[in-house]
Amino acid sequence: MEQGKQGAMVLKGLPQQLQNPIDQIQTRYKHLENGFKLWLSKQSIAVEAAVVTTTGAAQGAAIGAFLGTLTGDASSAFPTPPPNASLNPQAMASLQQAQALAGGPLIQARNFAILTGVSAGITCVLRRLRGKEDVKSSMAAAFGSGVTFSLVSGMGGPNKVGNAVTSGLFFALFQGGVFQIGQKFSRPPAEDADYAKTRNMLQNLGLQNYEKNFKKGLLSDNTLPLLNDSALRDVKIPPGPRLLILDHIHRDQDLREKRGSRC
Repeated sequence: MEQGKQGAMVLKGLPQQLQNPIDQIQTRYKHLENGFKLWLSKQSIAVEAAVVTTTGAAQGAAIGAFLGTLTGDASSAFPTPPPNASLNPQAMASLQQAQALAGGPLIQARNFAILTGVSAGITCVLRRLRGKEDVKSSMAAAFGSGVTFSLVSGMGGPNKVGNAVTSGLFFALFQGGVFQIGQKFSRPPAEDADYAKTRNMLQNLGLQNYEKNFKKGLLSDNTLPLLNDSALRDVKIPPGPRLLILDHIHRDQDLREKRGSRC
């Protein structure tokens, strides 16, 4: 263990030319990224929105082009009706939608650029105006990107405006659901205030796995001074942990009594 620490200290003390080049690149990139974010935060809302939209569109275009090269141009698989053919408007709209989603690298680059660019721009503007980023901002950005994508990609069919609004609503509802799910899983669970002392005691003893036993038996912080072997046995805590818990409680009570006598 000591040798590992000494090795890490030696590496940190090496000249910059002898350090890991990957670490140097990551450090420089992080420095540039922080500097760019600081500069961007000082710009006007129009400048920030333009820059964020452009960078988002560029990233989306790169992703779309890469995916397009993997899937190939599948639009050729759809038959092209002759000019004088009379198709049902609904069938024509469905064919246009399928062709818009099955294009090659250029088509997919355009589609992803629209989705990511418009969404990033709207999110940036709403964050500056509202001072926060929540589900409403996320749904508004998804609605805007869905409408723009429908209009530009040719998915609208005869009723372009109506279908564009429908696409925007679908994007907004989908993104709203994804945002709520992400918030639910990323948010740390709220700690129960009634078990703060119990949790701290179990962590100090290395017995945090038995916190659920305390909660199941309703043994909260208020019951800590009253705990005995029988109560701990009832919540199915093994003998060894029971002895450690009771010893900790007795020691804590003795310490409090000594402090009280001194006062």
